[in-house]
Amino acid sequence: MIEQVEADLRTARLARDSETVGALSMLLAALKDAEKSAGSLDDAGAIQVLTRERKKRVEAAESFREGGREDDAVKEEQEAAMIDQYLPAQMPQSEVDAIIAAAIAESGATSVKDLGSVMKLVQPQTAGRADGKAVANAVREALGA
Repeated sequence: MIEQVEADLRTARLARDSETVGALSMLLAALKDAEKSAGSLDDAGAIQVLTRERKKRVEAAESFREGGREDDAVKEEQEAAMIDQYLPAQMPQSEVDAIIAAAIAESGATSVKDLGSVMKLVQPQTAGRADGKAVANAVREALGA
């Protein structure tokens, strides 16, 4: 993943695309920092870093929009879209719902109190391919909350 971001950064520098260079530089720094702290960074770790960075951009865009700073919100959304290019394709909601139904059946969950046990089964299957907050909300809904 790091090699891919570095190659794209070189291409952006040659094209003199300062916005892309800035966004990719921040992304590369986050990946290298995670690699340094973990010792090595596999694809799953890289996906976690990219997902976290994307989430930061989306939340920042929402904050900027609430504060009336539309230009900054658009910039953050563009960076989030750029990060999406490196993430695996998102799961369709029907597939997430099927995983949740199977996890509920496997765990024997009957109420929202069992959310944690269901999420332990669902998260490994959806990590990096579905938004964690949306998955948790779908599990709550499936459990009748």
